[in-house]
Amino acid sequence: MFSHILIPTDGTKRSDKAIENGIALAKQLGAKVTALNCSLPWSAIAVGETVAAFPEAEYVETQNKEAHNLLDTISDKAKAAGIEVTTRHIFHNHAYQGILETAKENGCDLICMASHG
Repeated sequence: MFSHILIPTDGTKRSDKAIENGIALAKQLGAKVTALNCSLPWSAIAVGETVAAFPEAEYVETQNKEAHNLLDTISDKAKAAGIEVTTRHIFHNHAYQGILETAKENGCDLICMASHG
């Protein structure tokens, strides 16, 4: 059976439902949980001769703060259910690749997520 469930979140209502189901399943199976949020890496936008850029350090700080707020919510719910939980926030250009890489790196044998945000 499954022993380590990865629960990615983007903060949407669909994602919230996957979190609830993932935690309930982990409780039934006695599995541990890794909660994940994947953010896009910082980049500047260039249109013709005009470049627009949010300061990189500010962008990273904002993304980290938002991710940790989401992940703390999952962590609190999992802990309240008596489930071992770890959280991860990563930056990746493609969320699906970041999710798969995180699952592999952490030995997750099931991913519980919404079909789309």
